[in-house]
Amino acid sequence: MTAQNAPLTVAIAGFGWWGKHIATRLKSHPFIKVAGIIEPFAGNHSAIGDMGLSVIPDLAHALNQNSIDAIILTTPNLLHEEQVIQCASAGKHVFCEKPLGLTAASARRSVAACKEAGVLLGIGHERRFEPAMLALKSSLDNNELGTVMHAEAAFSHDKLIHTPKGDWRTSKKVCPAAGMTAMGIHLTDLLISFFGRVETVQALTASRSLGWETGDVVTVQLGFEAGMTATLSAVLHTPHFIRMHVFGTDKWIEVLNDSHPDTPDGIVRVLTAQTGQPVEQKNYDWEDAVVANLESFARYVSGTGSYPFSLEEIVHNIEVLEAIAKSAENRETISLKDI
Repeated sequence: MTAQNAPLTVAIAGFGWWGKHIATRLKSHPFIKVAGIIEPFAGNHSAIGDMGLSVIPDLAHALNQNSIDAIILTTPNLLHEEQVIQCASAGKHVFCEKPLGLTAASARRSVAACKEAGVLLGIGHERRFEPAMLALKSSLDNNELGTVMHAEAAFSHDKLIHTPKGDWRTSKKVCPAAGMTAMGIHLTDLLISFFGRVETVQALTASRSLGWETGDVVTVQLGFEAGMTATLSAVLHTPHFIRMHVFGTDKWIEVLNDSHPDTPDGIVRVLTAQTGQPVEQKNYDWEDAVVANLESFARYVSGTGSYPFSLEEIVHNIEVLEAIAKSAENRETISLKDI
């Protein structure tokens, strides 16, 4: 594929919340074609058919189809490494929903498999594609904030509160550190894209309402190699709240999202403050960052565009996740040099 916006044929593995969302968003897409949904659970097959999509019984069937260019993995976290390696071994490009793995070693094995096979790896961190985040990144790159001092980030909602106990999302083994793998990992990805590598991590989790093994609140303090600090939180049982606030010596910028990336509603407010001046506000309309990420990946595969994630950043985000899980478990400061 070499033409601009050349079609990419994909199969989506998994038909849970996020698999359904991606399938819905890609229906009738101009240059990403969904060949089918990989779903072993027969109870989901009629719903897949109702969407006008084909059922593919398992991953092996998809990997044996020459017409399929790439696999989108929306499967439980513990399956990601094995499935990424299977896709790479079959010569299929792979787009993996976050997290790529639960340990740094796992992420490194997945990346190594893709490199060895010569296939490309995409990752489900859509927030880099939000127009407000792109504007904030541009301001940072252009040193408009002066010396960056600190950042505060939050990603919380109550979309998952009816998940039954015993589901993989409630397990500390599969989803360590409360809301980190569901929401917080998007924040660490953004912060890494802004500031570079993390040096130290301190984290706490709590179980306040849901009674999940993994907990329902996580708070994290990060120290970056470049010198700035950051705090982040993810709460699994509270009304929607998404915020990013970066403090510099000359200016601070705050981004507030009215809605979740899966919900086409509301605005994104960007507030900017400088000493002695009124706070300025600029509003952005909601845009589908999930599809923007997939489109960027499709252009990357076709050779007509770049992809804004380096493999080093993707692995480092899992290093940070592993450090957060260890810090929360042991109530201690973790150095990334030990991960």
